[in-house]
Amino acid sequence: MENSSIRTTLTLPAELLQAADSAVSKGKAKSRNDFVARAIRNELAALLRAEIDAEFALMANDTEYQAEVEILNQEFAHADWEAFKLGESQS
Repeated sequence: MENSSIRTTLTLPAELLQAADSAVSKGKAKSRNDFVARAIRNELAALLRAEIDAEFALMANDTEYQAEVEILNQEFAHADWEAFKLGESQS
């Protein structure tokens, strides 16, 4: 993906702009643009994490998925026990 930039205009509350400019002046970001871009990236990452968490929450109530997990747990129980014993013997 190419890292091209597009100029845009934002309207921000004065206190947010002042706080961002203060952070830039303290060296916490290279520029106002850098600060805003990082803030947007962080918010998008948080939204993605929330979507993933919501999917995991759905899995917790999915009886078909839970049945598959139980089958896998039973199939790998012996291997899990062997790995645990091996780890304990190396401690």
